[in-house]
Amino acid sequence: MRVSRLHGVADIRLTDEPIPQVGPGMTLVRVTAVGLCGSDLHWYAEGGIGDATITAPLVVGHEFAGVIEGGPAHGRRVAVDPAIPCETCTSCRSGYRNLCPYIRFAGHDRLDGGLQEMIVWPTELLHALPDGVSDSDGAMLEPLGVALHAFDLGHLHLGGTVAVVGCGPIGLLLIQLARLAGASTIIAVEPLPHRAEAARRFGAVLPENAQADVVFEVAGNDAAVETSLELARPGGRVVLAGIPDGDRTSFRASLARRKGLTLALVRRMNDVYPRAIRLVEEGRIDVTSLVTARYPLTDAPAAFIAATRRQGLKTMIEPQR
Repeated sequence: MRVSRLHGVADIRLTDEPIPQVGPGMTLVRVTAVGLCGSDLHWYAEGGIGDATITAPLVVGHEFAGVIEGGPAHGRRVAVDPAIPCETCTSCRSGYRNLCPYIRFAGHDRLDGGLQEMIVWPTELLHALPDGVSDSDGAMLEPLGVALHAFDLGHLHLGGTVAVVGCGPIGLLLIQLARLAGASTIIAVEPLPHRAEAARRFGAVLPENAQADVVFEVAGNDAAVETSLELARPGGRVVLAGIPDGDRTSFRASLARRKGLTLALVRRMNDVYPRAIRLVEEGRIDVTSLVTARYPLTDAPAAFIAATRRQGLKTMIEPQR
């Protein structure tokens, strides 16, 4: 099978490797769609993310869907939950599986992710896709799940006001969720014209000198964090979802302190796949239009270059093409 491995900064190579063996509790999945996430771009451009660095050639990609190969569920289309928690620690047993200190994650550290034609994954982490949800929609369920988790952390009241700073795919999903949840006003901050236009299309406005009850920062840089603090009303809440370069975030403490702001940080997502599937299946959230470029696995280097340049919205790689 063909596999796309990251060997170092901006060094992606296509290799031919054996199909992995299926063990107990595992399922072989033929990968059909993989979305490139901002964290994948950190691996590509920096050779790591946060305090994790590449130590051996790694298959990245954690937003993916595919088709089950073999067994009683052969042919079933599925979305893949990329997080494998230990299920026994205090965090897991308390319902915070995303905070498991022993969690393994697709395309991170030494666990290969989705940029390959076949992958073996825990059966219990495969979510069946309804007929009306495409494979690329299935891959988009992971970023939607992150947006859902971030939105939950915002504690928005009905009729409250929202600001989203950074309108990439997750920011645009947050705008849709805010609209669905009854926000009275949704403010968007985005320097790239095509992404700002997408935010307007989903119902956001781009006013000046506005304030919001809840602000979602999804850009991953200090300027975006500062803007988020400025946009938050006194006593408001700021949810930091962006992942910064260099594993550090800084801001003016006086600004946050004098406003009495509450800051919440996003760690991937908790158990939200069933909710995400329903929202897409029922047409309440549009993930389809966010996919603006598709590449075969053989063109993975070009796909990463385009995504790094923030061309379009979501870049999707389709390993079976």
